[in-house]
Amino acid sequence: MTTAPENPGDRNLDDAADSLHPLIAARLEKMEQLGAEVPLYPYGYARTHTSTQVRAAEADLVAREAVVKYSGRILAKRGTGKTLFVPICDQDGIIQAYFRKDDLGEDRFRRIQKLIDIGDWIGVEGTLFRTRTDELTIAVGDFTFLAKAIRPLPEKYHDMSLENKSRRRHLDLAMNLESRARFRTRSAIISDIRAFLDEEEFLEVETPVLQPLYGGATARPFMTHHNALDMTLYMRIADELYLKRLIVGGLERVYEIAKDFRNEGMDRTHNPEFTMLECYAAYWDYHDMMDLTERLLRRLARRFGQEGKVNFGEVELDFNQPFGRVRFMDALAEKTGRDLMDLSSDDLASLAKKHGVELKKGMGRDKILDELFSLLVEPELTQPTFVMDHPKELSPLAKDHRETAGLVERFELFVAGFELVNSFSELNDPREQRRRFEAQKALIGAGDDEAQPIDEDFLQTMESGMPPTGGLGLGIDRLVMLLVDTNNIRDVLLFPHMRPEDAPGSPG
Repeated sequence: MTTAPENPGDRNLDDAADSLHPLIAARLEKMEQLGAEVPLYPYGYARTHTSTQVRAAEADLVAREAVVKYSGRILAKRGTGKTLFVPICDQDGIIQAYFRKDDLGEDRFRRIQKLIDIGDWIGVEGTLFRTRTDELTIAVGDFTFLAKAIRPLPEKYHDMSLENKSRRRHLDLAMNLESRARFRTRSAIISDIRAFLDEEEFLEVETPVLQPLYGGATARPFMTHHNALDMTLYMRIADELYLKRLIVGGLERVYEIAKDFRNEGMDRTHNPEFTMLECYAAYWDYHDMMDLTERLLRRLARRFGQEGKVNFGEVELDFNQPFGRVRFMDALAEKTGRDLMDLSSDDLASLAKKHGVELKKGMGRDKILDELFSLLVEPELTQPTFVMDHPKELSPLAKDHRETAGLVERFELFVAGFELVNSFSELNDPREQRRRFEAQKALIGAGDDEAQPIDEDFLQTMESGMPPTGGLGLGIDRLVMLLVDTNNIRDVLLFPHMRPEDAPGSPG
């Protein structure tokens, strides 16, 4: 069996110092030579223009023969004995630098020619011109060395797998302007969501990440220990119960864009640490939240898509049309040919098994119905669709449906086959909330490690009086996936969680 060539970027600096890899050793040697001539790591560089600003003002800068100072990372170098062309990449893009022996003098030209490497950082100063191939270029009259790259960059960006791009995001960003643009878009999306909610008179707030009890969702939490207080704390799985406390306190519209943490599996749409928008409005119900959701997503699709339409893979998602609406149990009845509302637990389990649901210890009716829906219905929900009116056992924090017994006023928005939004007409009767918590406690006793514990502090808060309220949670990471057209959550997280490289099952 042959062994793949070793990537020089995979060795640590102790190895490099021992000259165990010739490329890194050669760079360290250059570093010693360069350090004898110029400062290796200066404290700053007073650039005058970014690449975007250079291109925007090109005509004026050329006409005035203005001197610009520009800086960035060296991506390549080519030339003859007397000239050197060097593409330099800053945050926004690339401007080429032209070094000429006649302009710099023999000693300074030799230094730039012999001692710089791809990956190094440099500042250049000079005037602009266009080459014969129409490449915008700076004729360098002076330069400043800014930082030495001891580890070589990968030879080609496309040689990096998704695994390596996610694990070494600095290399992905260094070599791929599209990746930079994607994360700029993510930031712009979040800013636009904030602007929209601010316009709707919602107040942005912050709630605790470390909580004495977890709640607001059905998920297994991460646990930690506070030494000074000698108590177990949980990383939040949702913001919901704290935001509702603020509604009780009289803040009528609140929202938070925050990190949540769930100790669950990972796949193309799940990461244990993720970003969620949650917002709550007094005197609203889930119909009001549907209207808010449509307005928000239509606005985002018009800004980040093409006139309200978004290309996702081979599908064009249309956010201009009124979103589809289907009832949860009606959709299941259509797929199974059975009305599941009054089906016994045993019969429901048999039906689920027949359709390929893997039954696990502790699964109640809620989990079985949810698994059936995920298997039979979700994959077909491509265009934006509200799934409404879920069974009560699936939604311990939602109000009873005002027309249909056994259901609650809840919707989930599905787009491209996955859930994007979850919303309730929020339960505000503390007596009913206690009964729901008691039912969740029974599920915990039966082995369900994702059920919610009883939160006495929250119940006491509700007993102070909570007005009618609509609540909504929107998965930011999945929304960004849709708007930038990628089907893997790793592509929209700068630092996704990953298995250690030396762990069993990791790519090797």
